[in-house]
Amino acid sequence: MNAQLQPTGSAYFIAKETEKPEQHTLSVLVDNEPGVLARVIGLFSGRGYNIESLTVSETEHEKHLSRITIVTSGTAHVLEQIKHQLERIVPVHRVVDLTVLADELGNGTPLERELALVKVTGTGDARVEALRLAEAFRAKVIDANTEHFIFEITGKGSKIDQFINIMKPLGLVEICRTGVAAMNRGPQGM
Repeated sequence: MNAQLQPTGSAYFIAKETEKPEQHTLSVLVDNEPGVLARVIGLFSGRGYNIESLTVSETEHEKHLSRITIVTSGTAHVLEQIKHQLERIVPVHRVVDLTVLADELGNGTPLERELALVKVTGTGDARVEALRLAEAFRAKVIDANTEHFIFEITGKGSKIDQFINIMKPLGLVEICRTGVAAMNRGPQGM
């Protein structure tokens, strides 16, 4: 008997096998009220969409608006579905696919930055090497004693990944990352 894989509830099975998933950054402007983030996240989990990075903060205090930045992957069809479904949630004011907009404006990709705190322990040569490399990556020492450092580093996710990989053999203990904050270049706002 020839058993075939049955598709799950995930929208990723809708895509044609020839389409390749792309990573996109979405910016969502919402009312800053209880439960909004849960509704947005519920949309993703309920349909089997993956969130690779998520940040949220109030950005317009007087208007009680927050900005949610979501990095997700999918085919063009799935990403369009995500955008349309987000737009239908009542407290959502605007959804912008920053990746598509940057491409349309000829800017390549949106500006994306992330912050990470990286704790490294070590003594002797490993300690000196960790400090030297941190300086090369423009990481700041924000806490230190004779046994450890905590570095603060900002930049693209790939830069932070590289810094973390370099610190592993030097005594990496702990990492805390904020997730991506993003916006497009140019004078126009979201």
